[in-house]
Amino acid sequence: MIGKRWADLSPAQRRLIMVGAAVESVLKAVALADLARRPAAQVRGPKPVWALILTFANSLGAAPLVYWFYGRKTT
Repeated sequence: MIGKRWADLSPAQRRLIMVGAAVESVLKAVALADLARRPAAQVRGPKPVWALILTFANSLGAAPLVYWFYGRKTT
């Protein structure tokens, strides 16, 4: 699949990419919303660093999951 253009992909491959992009977007949006509302004392590490990682990391969902399981402190 590397090197193919969008027009070269099958309809199933296009759907898979679109679903993956939608899931990634939702995970990032929910994690960023939680980060914005959560006090800094309840976040492991600086909030601006987490915001940059969540916003700019092309992670296939990994960055939001790392934030949810590691970045937030449980009370």
